[in-house]
Amino acid sequence: MSEAPALAYSPCPNDTYIFAAWINGLLREAPAVEVVLGDVETLNLAAREGRYALTKASYGAIPYLLDKYRILRAGGALGRGCGPLLVSRPGADGRTPSLGALLPHARIAIPGKLTTAYLLLRLAHQRPIDAVAMPFDRIVAAVAAGEVDAGLIIHESRFTYQASGLTKVVDLGAWWEEQTGYPIPLGAILARRDLDAQSIERLGATIRTSLDYARGDEAAVMPYVREHAFEMDEGVMRAHIALYVNDYTRDVGEDGNRAVDELFALAGTAGLIPLGIRSDFAGT
Repeated sequence: MSEAPALAYSPCPNDTYIFAAWINGLLREAPAVEVVLGDVETLNLAAREGRYALTKASYGAIPYLLDKYRILRAGGALGRGCGPLLVSRPGADGRTPSLGALLPHARIAIPGKLTTAYLLLRLAHQRPIDAVAMPFDRIVAAVAAGEVDAGLIIHESRFTYQASGLTKVVDLGAWWEEQTGYPIPLGAILARRDLDAQSIERLGATIRTSLDYARGDEAAVMPYVREHAFEMDEGVMRAHIALYVNDYTRDVGEDGNRAVDELFALAGTAGLIPLGIRSDFAGT
């Protein structure tokens, strides 16, 4: 590659943990990249324009991105027990409302219409809602203030929402696992199709090397994680990394590949994305 490609990812602890060694010059002979940090929905929208050569994107957005990108096998967010949560204020009786008890056209704050979280909510709820899109780190406060009836939370917020007096309506990751038996595919690193196969292989290998470095020397990468984390509590950051950085991060594996195809198949059958979308993973 004649000039450094852009690498775009979120400031969330799992992403910054994965890429810290790479972008802070801790890896020998790693390819140069121009780093861009952005909220997940901002990155989803940028990917629809093909803006960045390498970018994090939600699996909810990927059906609309495969004309411009392929999915890398490393660096993504898949797993068990790590799905988005729908939260609300307790009712007047102190009870948590059920998902089925939400009125049609309930106002629900979401982290973006292209996010996997929103796709899962639509699959599970199957009733019309009035989605109110906002940055993920605003959702808990909006629910607590009564600006919306409920909120769909992701990232660090799943560890902190109870401190704002909110309660869990449904764990959409648990719902997904019960329905399918598969891990939940949340997000992936994509490589733009104008990158050649050799470059893609090298970039994927560098992601794995950067992850391995972080696991072997966390003291070297945690300052970068802390610098960008929305929730600065050390325990929250480490819980976030432990949940979202796992074996699937190093390689999506056959189980993860099948999970992605199942998500696309169910969403296509439900009319939420085009029918016939299949995953397209690049590299090894």
